[in-house]
Amino acid sequence: MGTKAIHPQSIRNVMIIGDPDETTRVAHRLCRRFARTGAADTVHWVMGRVDHTIHIAELSSHAPIAELEQSIRVADGVIAVVNAAVRSTPRLETILRVADDHQVARLCLVTALDHPAADFDRCVRTIAQTRGAVPLTLQIPIGIGTEFEGVIDLVPMWALEPMAVEFYGSHWKVAEQWYRHLVAAVLEQDAADSLGLREIPPEQLHERIRCRTRLGDAVPVLCDAAPWSDDVAPLLDAIVRYLPSPLHVCQPEHALDH
Repeated sequence: MGTKAIHPQSIRNVMIIGDPDETTRVAHRLCRRFARTGAADTVHWVMGRVDHTIHIAELSSHAPIAELEQSIRVADGVIAVVNAAVRSTPRLETILRVADDHQVARLCLVTALDHPAADFDRCVRTIAQTRGAVPLTLQIPIGIGTEFEGVIDLVPMWALEPMAVEFYGSHWKVAEQWYRHLVAAVLEQDAADSLGLREIPPEQLHERIRCRTRLGDAVPVLCDAAPWSDDVAPLLDAIVRYLPSPLHVCQPEHALDH
């Protein structure tokens, strides 16, 4: 049998950067169920009836600065792993600044939300305070630390009403506030006001988030799944939706495929 051709537009070349233990765990979870046979670092993911091929590489945030810069510079897209329990994150700030310097699209994945010292808001503030990195919070945790129970996806949240209002309780009001911040960040004020929060099509938000992420002026922020759920679908969807294919990468150093 011949080899199936893969259209470059359906390819995502992704580099996961963070503490080695964290990056290995994230990569393992992504590849464990969806890796292609014989390619442990290649994930097969179907979204919108399109078959996507995601190539995953890992890089330790403890690598020398020169190595970090070189690797980020030639990456199509970066996933920066952010540990919510760590107070000082100078290497995260370095990663985001280097990605901004070279206009490399990036996502941030916040992990360790079940750790007693976890602080999700601090992670978002750190990203916001880093030059060139405007955080677009797409998910928020339900509870934090020992009370962490799961994640709320903000973009499609209104489709869950009214059942979700009862299910999430007081967390729903918090989600509404984060959703308002997200809309304000990605849509023109007139568009948000004319439609109303419940009437904004998720596809419109996805498109605006995708444009800003690929331009390198915004960073979608996602939450790692609760340890007992091991749900990686939202992260894979975000990789496909927001990070560029090789055809959308402008830097001459980039190749169409690994």
